[in-house]
Order: sequence, then C-alpha cells, then structure tokens
Amino acid sequence: MKFIKKTKSICPECFKVLDATIFEENNKVYIKKECLEHGKFQDVYWSDYEQYQRAEKFRYDGEGLRNPRTKTEQDCPFDCGICPQHKSHTVLAIIDVTNRCNLKCPVCFANAATAGYVCQPSKEEVREMLENLRSNDPVPATALQFSGGEPTIREDLFELIRMAKESGFRHVEVNTNGLRLAQSVDYCRGLKEAGMSTIYLQFDGLSNEVYRFTRGCDLLEMKMKAIENCREAGVNSMVLVVTLVKGVNDHQIGDIIRFAIQNFDVIRCINVQPVSLCGRLPEQERAKMRITIPDFTRLCEEQTDGKIKVSDFYPVPVVVPISKAVGALKDKRYPEFTVHPHCGTATYIFVDNEEIVPITRYGNIEKFLESINKVYEEAVKGRERRAKLRLISALRHVKFGLMRKYLLPILKSGNYKALGDLHRKMLMISAMHFMDAYNFDLERVQRCCIHYAVPGGKIIPFCTMNAIHRPKIERQLGISVSEWQKKHKVEISAIA
Repeated sequence: MKFIKKTKSICPECFKVLDATIFEENNKVYIKKECLEHGKFQDVYWSDYEQYQRAEKFRYDGEGLRNPRTKTEQDCPFDCGICPQHKSHTVLAIIDVTNRCNLKCPVCFANAATAGYVCQPSKEEVREMLENLRSNDPVPATALQFSGGEPTIREDLFELIRMAKESGFRHVEVNTNGLRLAQSVDYCRGLKEAGMSTIYLQFDGLSNEVYRFTRGCDLLEMKMKAIENCREAGVNSMVLVVTLVKGVNDHQIGDIIRFAIQNFDVIRCINVQPVSLCGRLPEQERAKMRITIPDFTRLCEEQTDGKIKVSDFYPVPVVVPISKAVGALKDKRYPEFTVHPHCGTATYIFVDNEEIVPITRYGNIEKFLESINKVYEEAVKGRERRAKLRLISALRHVKFGLMRKYLLPILKSGNYKALGDLHRKMLMISAMHFMDAYNFDLERVQRCCIHYAVPGGKIIPFCTMNAIHRPKIERQLGISVSEWQKKHKVEISAIA
C-alpha cells in the first residue's frame, strides 16, 4: 500500500464527517475511512494510479464566489451553499422544475412516486432562482439545465425556457428521458422555438436489455423516435447521457460512439456518468458495479480499436488556462472549469464521413496550454502587446487546417458563436463521475462547478445535493402526494 494523501469524507450511514485516506495498491487508487459507530469503509477512487497521477498535473483551484450565500458554521459539506469554503463558481446551473416523472427508474435519485411527496417550484420561484444564479460574482452563471424528475411533464416548460433566456442564460438545456419528445415533432419544435439550446437525452445503450435494468422497461424504440423527431424539428444539438454500470452496458461504449457518429447531424456529445451507488451495499457488491473514469477511457480505446486512445482524454480543468487568458486579454471574466481533476474527463473528435480523428492529433495539447498560461501571465501584468504575441506564438503547437480556422477566432474574440462553430465540427466524448457516500471526498466537493439552485436562495454543489441534502430540501419544499392530488384534482397515476 502506498499512501497518497489525507482528505475528509462522510460515513455512508450517518453522514458524519470522517478523516479519510487515499492510497494506491496494485495500481488502483482507493479511499478508506472509519466511523466509530458504523465501522470501516473502503472503495475504489480511481481504477488506474498512472492515470490518477496524470490527471493531477492539471489541477487548478478557483477563487469561488465573492458573494457566498451561506456562512461557514457546521463546516463542509453541511453549509451548502455556496459557502465561503467553496473554490469554484457555477459553470453549469441546474434547476429541478419538478420531481414528478413518467418513468420509475431503478437507478434514479429524484422521483416523486418513490419519495412520497411532490416538489415542484412555482414559476415565480423559478424566476427567483434564475436571478439568484445570474447574480453570482465574479462570473454570473450563463449555462443552465432544467432537470427533474422529468421536466417535460410541466406544461409551462416553454415559458420557463424563454424566462431563462431573457434572464441572460446563453445556453439552456433540457434533461429528459425523451418520452414526450418521441410523441410529438411539434413538441420538439416548440422547445427549439422557445430558445432551448440542447437536449440532454437519457441514453443508456442500444439494446432493450440495458433499459430493462436501468429504467425498468423497454425504451430503445422510444429513444430512436425521440432522436428522429428532434431531427425533423430542426433540433441539431443533443447529448446522449449514459448511466454506466459494470456488467450491464459497459460493453456498449464503442457502439454508442459509432451510433453518435452516424447521427452526427444532431448529436454533439456523449456524456457518460458512472452509476452512483446508493443504499447499504457491502464492499463486494459495490465492486461488482463500481466503474471509474479510467475504466471508461480504457473501454473507449478497446471498443474503437484504438481510434480513440486513453491518452486522448484530459481532465476537465485542462481548459482553465484558455478561459483565464482570453478573459485577461478582454478584461472580462469567463466561466472557469476549476473542478477537481478527478471529477471528469473529455476529448473531442472530428467526424468526417464516419471517420474520426481525436483533437489531440491536431497539435501538442500540453505545450499549447503552457504557452496559453504565458499569455495570461503577460496579460495580467498589463503587457497586452506581448500577450498577443504569445497568443500567436502558441499556435505553433497547433497544426494547420481546422484547428487554426476555428481555434484562433475563439482565442481572439472569446465569442460564444465562435465556440459554437467549433463544437459543431466535433463530437465531444466525456465522463463525469458523480460521488456517492462511499467514495465521497470533500476536496472534490469544494471544487464542484455544477450547482443546483433551490428556492430560498441557496446554491448547492451537485454531489452534496444528491448524496446529502436532497431529501431534506424536498421535504421542506414539497407537499404530500395526497395533497397534490386534491390541489390539482388528479389521479395518483398523474403524479408520475
């Protein structure tokens, strides 16, 4: 066993904060902790120590918010938030517009039928949450996801999307299982006309066996219909969101990538989320299902016959130098992805007639970023001319062709449209490993940049919301199923 570092975690049963140790053994990274009441717990943190070390090189700590919403009283993770201890600002904001759903997925953490109460913020509460997110200092939130439950159950969703755009959100995506989209082209068209940017489509695989495990029923035909309806409606930005479970759909990663390439006219991204393990599970049972980011990148390489390699993936904070450099040149702050280096990974691939070339083939990523760091250093010292010369010099690490055509406009303008032009030429393949109580690491929590807004003014990091705070918040804000039935005069089947 090789000691790596100390951190803080929580007991999976009582949620008490515990001292934890991260260590390496047999090239795997583990986290272990002990609760005096509930005993010892150990779980895989990252399944490859070499990749763990590589990711660590790209760590960037942010400065958090200048206007935190709560004080540090109970200490992390119970002061959410955002509290003064938090080190990242909001890059993607989430608002759960309902916990009602038209499915009852075994892997879901937000479901009215299971919870026994309905939590659905009013239109005015949604407006207040939007305004709260836009008041973040130094960087107002600009990207938003409407989630749930199933947001398409709300009949006023189009109006909420328009409200978000009017509030200043450039990017508004809808997180959906696709049932409503599969029923109507007109509904898909309505989402687009309201101002929706992207469909964030739950898509666990390409066989009904997968959906029977993850969602409890056959859904493949419906997923295909949802994609086709979006295409017909002119929606050309969809993300396939894969809940990845070992032994269930991990053999389909390559097939999903090929499917996305075949549908590249509408699909912009594959976002894989290794399953979070809830409830009381012994270590051996967790090991059967646990899958981590290095497992995912290895599967990509194996199942694409090496066309996409493990080395093509970089941790999310790798892009921080670009945000900082462009911001310094423009005297403006841009969203900075200062998440923990072990939270997520991504690569981009160029697609041409179903042939794929990862973005890493177009230049030396690490040398380019070293040069961009020097651009930032010159710009913050007020040496604008030298910074611009450094910027031009940085492009020597990028090959001619597509990258110079599309990258230079982004660096020069910091323009959202220029970034969009590049995105439309590429397919993003990414993974975000959200934590559960077994692999919980407070160092990761404090660097989270995916934040939930909730009624009442709080903004809560993703993993603390779903591992700790969700039940309490929804009980406070929700009403019982029977009350909802009486208030809205609906049958219990309409709760879902």
